[in-house]
Amino acid sequence: MASTRAAGRAAPVLVYGAGLAQGLALVSFPAASSVLTSPTGYDLSTAQYGLMFLPQVVLAITAAALSPVWAKRWSLQRVLQAGLVANLLAMVLLVVSQFLASSAGAYPILLCATAALGLGFGSTVPALNTFAEHLDPARQDRSVLTLNALLGTGTALAPLLIALFLTLGAWWLLPLLAAAGLAGFVVAALRVSLDAGPPPAGSADGAEGDRRTALPGRFWWYAAAVLLYGICETLFGNWSSLFLAGERGLSAGVASLALAAFWACVTIGRIVVAALTPKVPATVVYLTLPVLIAVTNVAVSAAGNAVTAVFAYAAAGFACSAMLPLSLSLAGQEFPRLGATSSGELIAGYQVGYGITAFGVAPLQALTGLSMGSIYLVGACVAVALAVVARMVTAGLARHPAAP
Repeated sequence: MASTRAAGRAAPVLVYGAGLAQGLALVSFPAASSVLTSPTGYDLSTAQYGLMFLPQVVLAITAAALSPVWAKRWSLQRVLQAGLVANLLAMVLLVVSQFLASSAGAYPILLCATAALGLGFGSTVPALNTFAEHLDPARQDRSVLTLNALLGTGTALAPLLIALFLTLGAWWLLPLLAAAGLAGFVVAALRVSLDAGPPPAGSADGAEGDRRTALPGRFWWYAAAVLLYGICETLFGNWSSLFLAGERGLSAGVASLALAAFWACVTIGRIVVAALTPKVPATVVYLTLPVLIAVTNVAVSAAGNAVTAVFAYAAAGFACSAMLPLSLSLAGQEFPRLGATSSGELIAGYQVGYGITAFGVAPLQALTGLSMGSIYLVGACVAVALAVVARMVTAGLARHPAAP
């Protein structure tokens, strides 16, 4: 009996703790952008910095899309274990790269590190969201939002820790800290059994199973939503330092503070939404957030000093907060028999949006001559499109209640 209770307590610790560690690892690279692009650091060009995320995006999309297949072949827990190991490898490679920062050998190591991070993110996050849904099936929205709030906490801590460690002259302590946490969760994932829920419909082999697992037409509205959201979030999360320090002339410390404010408010927003969902319909929140994202893109574009920059990015974080986790949980409720397939495909869609922004901004600037401030106005237009797609999602939910 005692061992059963201990196992029951260990599962949330593993799921939520791994989410925290994943967030810390995920933002390690953008948080270190000032080091990566500094002439006294890695001296990467803007194009090199953007291209650095290409392996991450490709591997994340591949892993997220294939994680349901891997889960059927091995188990979703095995997928989680492999993802945590890949994240651990990414952090180790990032630490190793700093020994070669001034040489040409650093960049290939960074590319390998981002590739490992993409594989880890694409494997870990769909698995964690699926496991979170079954920690307390009666409160699925709250469990998924809690997981993503902790993931957001990790992303908020990364730039703050980088700023702290930079004052110590040892920025690489951030990936080292993330690696230590991930190593612990790898061990925990090998020992603690997690519940992935019932097997998805059509898990049988053969053509009949393939037909039964075909994604419903309405599912693609969710995919469109997370793709557009990924574009918006990454514009805030990956390009803030280069925008504020490079274009607005603010200090690296202010840029780090603005990025930290963004991710902190992503986390706070998720906590607030998790508390509100028993009283306010999730669909109302879902329809409101894209409008706020559009408004905050305009606010960030207009930010010209430290105070307005920090507040604009904080507001953007709150606006972005629950869009992704609500997309995952609403899709999980509407298509419960898709199981890990739903989370995997949606995380893949989110990563497509991430990739479009992560390595698309520099070519867009080169082709059009747009400033980063103007690109944030483009981001506002993307958020308007997201609002339209969100309306299609919620309108369909009203017509199509959760499938049995």
